[in-house]
Amino acid sequence: MNNFEFKNPTKIIFGKHTIEKLEREIPKDAKVLMLYGGGSIKKNGIYNQVKTALSKHDLIEFGGIPANPEYAVLMDALKIIKEQNITYLLAVGGGSVIDGTKFLSSAALFEGDTPWDILTKNIRTEKGMPFGTVLTLPATGSEMNSGAVITREETKEKLAMGGPGLFPEFSILDPQVITSIPERQLANGITDAFTHVLEQYMTYPIGAQLQDRFAESIMQTLIEVAPKVLQDPTDYQAASNFMWSCTMALNGLIQKGVPTDWAVHAMGHELTALFGIDHARTLAVIAPSHYKYNFEAKKEKLAQYAERVWNITEGSTNDKAYAAIEKTEAFFNQLGIDTKLSDYTNAYQGTAEIISKRFTERGWTGLGEHQSLSPDKVEKIVKMAY
Repeated sequence: MNNFEFKNPTKIIFGKHTIEKLEREIPKDAKVLMLYGGGSIKKNGIYNQVKTALSKHDLIEFGGIPANPEYAVLMDALKIIKEQNITYLLAVGGGSVIDGTKFLSSAALFEGDTPWDILTKNIRTEKGMPFGTVLTLPATGSEMNSGAVITREETKEKLAMGGPGLFPEFSILDPQVITSIPERQLANGITDAFTHVLEQYMTYPIGAQLQDRFAESIMQTLIEVAPKVLQDPTDYQAASNFMWSCTMALNGLIQKGVPTDWAVHAMGHELTALFGIDHARTLAVIAPSHYKYNFEAKKEKLAQYAERVWNITEGSTNDKAYAAIEKTEAFFNQLGIDTKLSDYTNAYQGTAEIISKRFTERGWTGLGEHQSLSPDKVEKIVKMAY
């Protein structure tokens, strides 16, 4: 196991009717900007719950943050933060709203030329404006980590940012919120969380037995509850396990002491930026091809995954490893997730070359746990996903 340091300061408030506890988590004298997405929270009752809980606070609203948090929209919110002297941010939404809020937390205190530099120059945020979250869509784990991904339509880019200053002060997780989430988004959330675990697990053995077991248990739980969540989102037990699995999949715990990959995300982000495909679905497109292309480097871990998660015990290491890839792709398909780029667009020809060129221009010359995936190899993986 590798050396590591671990600190996660986010307070989690989990369970039924926990949104009403919001009042005590935000300072009484704070001037709060509440951020949300397309307005679904006004239909499902969450908006009213938040407004009631914060009735004694000085509260301003900003809605309309899109599914991939758009830089231009966030800059409009930043203007309000500056003009209204906002001191506290509250994200009420899923990963996109929370990621957008993290960007604003950083940008509000940023002293550089342009906030876009935070992303293009990989500027680590040591201190941001304080913020909390009310999670409405389990998927990304953004409610308990310090990372974010921001999209810029103008340049067709989707870039990541982070730093210790971007942990939420608190996050409220009420599993009851999933009852109003469309089936497509629930399937996306399951796929997103499952792939988050794979990115931190599917590398090579390093003797981190507990981290491996943590990761495997999250994947096993997601596989077990997925059909229940999709069939009946009002099943509170299934909803609870789904929501907590999504949070645990990317709160930093399972990646400590182990090598991590994240090449699937790097490639997937480009497909979202180029075609507007749902983030989770781009991961399902890339992951099988990625594991097939890097089979020799990953086969030991693939075989372990086959045995422990999918109960595949017969055959050689290679046999089990290949079967694990097939099981993973079948799982995504069972959720209603297509796993080929051509399932989403007819304009896929040339995509691999575009992504390879972008990675070269950014200096991303070595992705993956061995930092061996050069842009020309990325091009081959994306082509395999057509």
